Amino acid sequence: MTSQKSSQTMKPATAAKKLGVYLEATPAQFREGVVSRDELNALQADPPEWLSELRRTGPHPRQVVAAKLGISISGLARGGITEALTTEEIDALKAENPDWLEHERETQAEVRREAARIKEQQREQS
Repeated sequence: MTSQKSSQTMKPATAAKKLGVYLEATPAQFREGVVSRDELNALQADPPEWLSELRRTGPHPRQVVAAKLGISISGLARGGITEALTTEEIDALKAENPDWLEHERETQAEVRREAARIKEQQREQS
């Protein structure tokens, strides 16, 4: 007796997160269905135009906005950014470089330096 392997599926929100796109900006067909692992792999391997355009111009989800600005998601919230931003809006923020953004970038750099220091310390102790 053999069992047929069922295809693993995920909610559209999970698939959008894995693709690095803002769910609300995806086509209705994507938001309303389920996405199989095979479909996700196909979207990653050969993205359709809508996916390429979303990745290029946005709007981008918070984790992507934070990465593009070089800060944490918490830093975004502290800076008052709670919504998805387009690439154009992100570039404008970078150009403006408000005090909060500069502060959050320094905070993020300090966190990375401390993580590297701890990692080096642990490696020396091993």
